[in-house]
Amino acid sequence: MLWGSARATVDGKGRLKIPAAFKPYMDENGAEFYVTSLDGQSVRIYPLSQWREIEEKVKAKPSMDKSVKKFLARTNYFGQMGRADSQGRLLIPSVLRESAAMHGEVVVFDNLKYLAVWNDQRFRAHLESEPLTEEDEKELSGYGI
Repeated sequence: MLWGSARATVDGKGRLKIPAAFKPYMDENGAEFYVTSLDGQSVRIYPLSQWREIEEKVKAKPSMDKSVKKFLARTNYFGQMGRADSQGRLLIPSVLRESAAMHGEVVVFDNLKYLAVWNDQRFRAHLESEPLTEEDEKELSGYGI
């Protein structure tokens, strides 16, 4: 498990150089990933093994389930299989790169089952727009956190 965040850069070709802090994550999970988003505002990088677990859960649900259809529409529209190159770079799909403003400086952090990548300015605005409330703290306390 990884903690914290690391700054990274998306180059002119749309490749994210995975920060050195996350190299153990890459080594442990192999070079194949599913790169997608649920909202087009950020990027989710799933190790292929994690993505396959999600696929199995989705397959177990009725195909006409409204939530399943929404999930698949988003993850397929923004998603693409990816392979990290020998320098640890991973291509962000162009449609996702545009919608999530993946250019220049970004922030990468572990989200337990996937790496999250945000445009740094957009993430700061996101944190401000969704503050941790007393209700959130109470809910987390109920989980023993």
